[in-house]
Amino acid sequence: MQHELELAILPERIADQTHILQKGAALLKIAPARIKGLKIRKRSIDARGKQAVFRVRVIFYIDEQPIPEILPLEYANVADDPPAIIVGAGPAGLFAALRCLEKKIRPIIIERGKRVQERRRDLAVLNRQGIVNPDSNYCFGEGGAGTYSDGKLYTRSNKRGDVQRVLQLLVAHGATDDILVDARPHIGTNKLPHIIQAIRHTILNHGGEIHFDSRVVDIVEQFGHVKGVKLASGEHINAEHVILATGHSARDIFEIFHRRRWLVEPKPFALGVRIEHPQQIIDQAQYHCNVRSEHLPPAYYSLVEQVDGRGVFSFCMCPGGIIAPCATDKGEIVVNGWSPSKRNNPYANSGTVVQVNLEDVPHAVRYPFALLDFQHEVEERAYVVGGGKLVAPAQRMVDFVEGRLSNTLPVNSYKPGTHSALLSEVLPPFVHDALRKAIPLFGKKMKGYYTNEAILVGVESRTSSPVRIPRDKMTLQHPQIKGLYPCGEGAGYAGGIVSAAIDGMNCADAIKD
Repeated sequence: MQHELELAILPERIADQTHILQKGAALLKIAPARIKGLKIRKRSIDARGKQAVFRVRVIFYIDEQPIPEILPLEYANVADDPPAIIVGAGPAGLFAALRCLEKKIRPIIIERGKRVQERRRDLAVLNRQGIVNPDSNYCFGEGGAGTYSDGKLYTRSNKRGDVQRVLQLLVAHGATDDILVDARPHIGTNKLPHIIQAIRHTILNHGGEIHFDSRVVDIVEQFGHVKGVKLASGEHINAEHVILATGHSARDIFEIFHRRRWLVEPKPFALGVRIEHPQQIIDQAQYHCNVRSEHLPPAYYSLVEQVDGRGVFSFCMCPGGIIAPCATDKGEIVVNGWSPSKRNNPYANSGTVVQVNLEDVPHAVRYPFALLDFQHEVEERAYVVGGGKLVAPAQRMVDFVEGRLSNTLPVNSYKPGTHSALLSEVLPPFVHDALRKAIPLFGKKMKGYYTNEAILVGVESRTSSPVRIPRDKMTLQHPQIKGLYPCGEGAGYAGGIVSAAIDGMNCADAIKD
């Protein structure tokens, strides 16, 4: 017999299974010896009271042994099966390939960037010298932007597909099984490369192909049906199905559509800054303590306000994290954030962004790349104001709100360096004004948030793609090109690792023999 209970467990007892078993037995009014095993199904932190506790949903096995869950990775070899080209080796592309293996389709992944080990060398040059390799950076390369996006797996995409299946596949390739139970599952940027390599080996060992350092420069089409792709090398790769999973920063893919007069459309996105605090300030605010317990993880926050009818919200919050330079071309500044698995850096950062709508940008309704151009102009201004070499313009929080240049900047995690500047010279006026109004309101919601110990670093601009490639809701194919499946975050259908992975699997499922 099985029985599920929700328990409140003190942080120092969360790893004590005997304590949890005894507490469950007391609530069930049975002898502890009758409980033959337990399984934690869900775990979250409740910090609403004076004492933070873990809320855990536990299945107790009474008078019976639990049956261990095993996720089989039994794929057939697909080397001789019909191919499907997958453009991009990010979460959408990799999970599309895994689903292709299940469906007896041979996945051929085309990735413009490098293997994850080689990619690290380019990131080191980017961080130390401010030199961007347009094909190998924080956005492009094996694992895509997901490799260095902190490994946050929280999603609201439950209706889009099987979230648990995505998490199980990650566990099968090396992630800890904590991600199956945590309310806000997280892997850590330091651990993701090994998991991505394991997925690569699964694909290759079962007959799939992966072509690195291979940039798609054209999509081959004949009589309204896709026939393959052309690479920068001049090589053609043929297939009757192409899944386009290129990520939110592959602007050259949109140019292919524009050149061929295929449908694309503008899409709202969000724009703002990265805000970084000392992690201790966030811990004190969220856990109501002077010093965080060693049994609690660094605290997280999520903030949202409506300012003059416009949404302002925190995004991609990284406890114990680092601000990273995510430009994909020279002459632009783009920042993002990530955390290692232990989240043990002394800073907490979060994208804090303002909704950008079509009516905010001239001609956006008529010109599909108006928001894309708008995004790029802001990134170029940030580069100029920062002074070059990916040095980012920055301002202390209270100084930003009060319109004052910061005399000094706090020590922070952004490795290329920060330069004191007025962010009003970088951000569009409506974005700047909305942030100035929202930040003090955030401070009223979270004690200690509004402080000059915090730094605003510009710009957080790649929250999502400002262009959508349309597709049929039923077939997931582009309305003009049969066999072409716009997929994931770059096409406008996902917003994170899990939702992109789900969309990749859905596109693979849509392929008909």
